[in-house]
Amino acid sequence: MTKRLAWRWALALGIVLLVTVIVLGRPRPVPIEQRAAALDAIVADAVDGKNVHGAVVRIVARGDTLSFAGKAGVLEQSTPYFIASTTKLYVTALIMQLRHEGLLSLDDRLADLLPAEEWKGLNRLDGIDRSDAITVRQLLAHTSGIPDYFEGERANGRRLDKELLAGKDRGWTTAQALDMAREMKPPFPPGKPGKARYSDTNFQLLGRIIEVKTKQSFDDALTTRILAPLGLTSTYMYRDTSDKRPADIIGSDGALRIPRAMASFGPDGGVVSTAEEQLTFLRAFFEGRLFPEVWLKEMRQWNPVFFPLEAGVGMLRFQLPRWMPPFTKQPELIGHSGLSGAFAFYSPDKDVYVTGTVNTVASQSAPFELMLRLLAVLPDAKSEKSQ
Repeated sequence: MTKRLAWRWALALGIVLLVTVIVLGRPRPVPIEQRAAALDAIVADAVDGKNVHGAVVRIVARGDTLSFAGKAGVLEQSTPYFIASTTKLYVTALIMQLRHEGLLSLDDRLADLLPAEEWKGLNRLDGIDRSDAITVRQLLAHTSGIPDYFEGERANGRRLDKELLAGKDRGWTTAQALDMAREMKPPFPPGKPGKARYSDTNFQLLGRIIEVKTKQSFDDALTTRILAPLGLTSTYMYRDTSDKRPADIIGSDGALRIPRAMASFGPDGGVVSTAEEQLTFLRAFFEGRLFPEVWLKEMRQWNPVFFPLEAGVGMLRFQLPRWMPPFTKQPELIGHSGLSGAFAFYSPDKDVYVTGTVNTVASQSAPFELMLRLLAVLPDAKSEKSQ
């Protein structure tokens, strides 16, 4: 098994074990008057003092029939934290806004949007460079076949993610990220049916497209188009390496302080936010306040990226299959998560939004375990409305 797959299988194993515990415990939705206490207990239990030192959660149901704010350990509801790859939802919203304004189409080719020096050589297989065929839709859906500069192995045998998780901080530019990706072999040609491979490089390119089309820096476009209109005053792109406001991410050996890297991720993972402000954004994303809500249907075109996550057009889907205990349909979660332990998902089955973080890279299953346990005590939307 490659190191690339190790943490993903660790995530899958953690989820399997968690479901087993849930099934053996036979949790049931609790009465309304007991829900807050039950949810508080679950959040508190997520903090083990080893891998997870703090957790914050916000849950709100559509129609505001449920509102919960939980915290435990070293984190407060007001604590800003790195949302990591959950940043990709903000990029998706910006691209959809540009689409709505007629500034681009999801089927526009990368070759028609960016200078050749930025996209050439990103998908070269068997001596043929197919990079000019890559589309905006494929970047959003991780079907471009472009290697991942963050997790991929470079020509020297090194991987950026492993270096950073070992505490070896470094920074890079967008151009350098693209160059790292060019050192790697693409997994498949652009748009190969049924194929998807998660790649942070895709969102570096989407960030550049946003800059070209808005004639703004990515950070300015994010602020003027999303953060300011939604009143998100505690959400921002991390760029200042001396900024100590975000909570330290917890690694296997304690606090993981890599400010140069965090200031370099940009559109693929550089946003800082709070549970409350992530919730505000997530509701706007799914309720049509950032782009036409009707487009969400076509964005739900799923391809497996790693069990049990699937990639759609600019968002991820998490749902355990029926063949896992208790052998019934499990809640579907649509949104995104981050390597830092941050999460922002909507559950159609429960009709609730859930955001927050466990702020750790030491346990990749921890945020999903927490969400599953929280959802287990909430009724399905249909049963709630029938009461």
